[in-house]
Amino acid sequence: MKPIYIPKGKAKEYGDYAINIYTGCPHRCFYCFAPNVLRKDRELFHTQIEPRPEIVDETRRQIEREGITGKLVHLCFTCDPYPTGYDSTATREIIKLLKESGNHVQILTKGDGSRDFDLLDSEDWYGITLDGSETATEFCDRVYPMRDAHAKGIKTWVSFEPVLVSSNVLDQIIALKRVGIIDKVKIGKLNYYPSDIDWSDFGRKAEKLCKDLGLEYYIKESLRAEMEGSE
Repeated sequence: MKPIYIPKGKAKEYGDYAINIYTGCPHRCFYCFAPNVLRKDRELFHTQIEPRPEIVDETRRQIEREGITGKLVHLCFTCDPYPTGYDSTATREIIKLLKESGNHVQILTKGDGSRDFDLLDSEDWYGITLDGSETATEFCDRVYPMRDAHAKGIKTWVSFEPVLVSSNVLDQIIALKRVGIIDKVKIGKLNYYPSDIDWSDFGRKAEKLCKDLGLEYYIKESLRAEMEGSE
């Protein structure tokens, strides 16, 4: 097993290297692609969550064998590095290995990764996922750890992909920028499911907003295609 790999397709837009630590994810996002990619029953994917067999040891061996260093490694694509309600010790051990070998991490979670902020520095990224459908409590639960990460000098980012409620996403971008805890956003459309969002209009508004706020941003290719297709 080679836990660290080079992403392909849409995942390539998020990072040059990645690692998936767990066998599933408890968040039950209806749009999640992972069960299909892994050819796993969706219910089992959302309920049977544990570290992949020997993931820590295999990661150590791959780093030593291939001399992996100086890379930014994304955590994670087919799972959440901090699965709510489950032990995330494996994530901490993976981060330790990556950092000790001169690599950096780019975290993306719907959970709370604050337990590992002591391992991160200004070359690491701590990110959360928002789609505009969050309740006020859900929004605060995800944002609070990011606030603490930013205060510690860790770079912070938000993945607005997929966007479910476009007007709320624009408001969230404004709110996060105003409180000064966000360094970058990546914005993408809902793919493979019906939506009444005018993606071209939303994309243009989101891009203009980021420019007006002086916020570093990236428009995912599928959303960019909608914007350019209407010109």
